[in-house]
Amino acid sequence: MKTLDILCATDLTTVSNTALNYALGLAEHASTQVSLLHVLGRGERDAQAREVVTGRMNEQVAEANGQDRTRILLIEGDLAEVIAKESVQDHSYMVVGTHGPHGLRQTLFGADILKMVRRSAVPTLVVQERSPVDNSMGRIVMPVAGHSNIGRMLDAVCMLAKLYASEVHVYQLMRPNEQPSDELLENKLAMLQRLEREGIRHLEVNEPSTVFSIGFAEPTIRYAEKIGAGCIAIMSHASDEYRYMADAEKERLLTNASNIPVLCC
Repeated sequence: MKTLDILCATDLTTVSNTALNYALGLAEHASTQVSLLHVLGRGERDAQAREVVTGRMNEQVAEANGQDRTRILLIEGDLAEVIAKESVQDHSYMVVGTHGPHGLRQTLFGADILKMVRRSAVPTLVVQERSPVDNSMGRIVMPVAGHSNIGRMLDAVCMLAKLYASEVHVYQLMRPNEQPSDELLENKLAMLQRLEREGIRHLEVNEPSTVFSIGFAEPTIRYAEKIGAGCIAIMSHASDEYRYMADAEKERLLTNASNIPVLCC
């Protein structure tokens, strides 16, 4: 069976250095390689420009000590289209860095990061420049989601948790006088049962809401920060139940001030 590698997208800025470090760490745990991808913009496609880009990518690889585990991919085209198409080519995860809501260089690494991860065919780990590169992924926070199909997220979380021997916290915010939907309760049970079957250490967290918050992002971030979580796992697409506010909440998670990486499925 062919071993799937880790795809890492780079825009040649410092946040991509962090992304590459995460990709190499994930590859080491999975005993695989990293494909470092840069999508060539209009001004990077002649021979001289390609040479400059290749040199910068080689510098990134050398700085991360990844020479023996990294192959370089240079592909011309539209950034979003290329990444979406490449994500189906024998990769198990993708790692990408975000500049936050005010993106630099290539727009999709900034404000439109959510659009990118939604088009990825594989689970995508989104990191920030200041995300700790020595992240042990000791704890993963997985908020209960009301989506009709959470199978891919459970697959991704279970694989990541096994690679890092992580403890998964199945997190639900309990608001006063608010009854969880049947979908939430069913999914929560499915999450707990799957983790139990897989032999993954886990904890059911029912956290009472003590601070007013319309959305789910801030309470989730506060909890993840409190326990020193290495990652928050979310569905990248909105559920029907929270579609009216889900995009803004997910973007808030992806660019959280605590610099906690977010696994999107």
